[in-house]
Amino acid sequence: MTTQRRKLYTSSSGDSWYLCRGRNGDVVVSHEPNAASGGKSSQVDLGSFLARGNHGPEHQSLRQLIAELVDPSHIPTHPATAQDP
Repeated sequence: MTTQRRKLYTSSSGDSWYLCRGRNGDVVVSHEPNAASGGKSSQVDLGSFLARGNHGPEHQSLRQLIAELVDPSHIPTHPATAQDP
């Protein structure tokens, strides 16, 4: 489904979140659990991901990416968003 993706965040347990664009142009956030958890990858459309109002580090990383698009000199204020995606 996805043709392009950019890593947003990787947790200390190894779960990863990616911002993805599909062949059809849709933008989704993909969650890939670590291999040891045995979980399945999932995707949620960007609007739903943002509307959840969650404050997890994966959400903070997406907000940081958006802030950098608006102002490339923006410096993150939260340590979780200071990672290099």
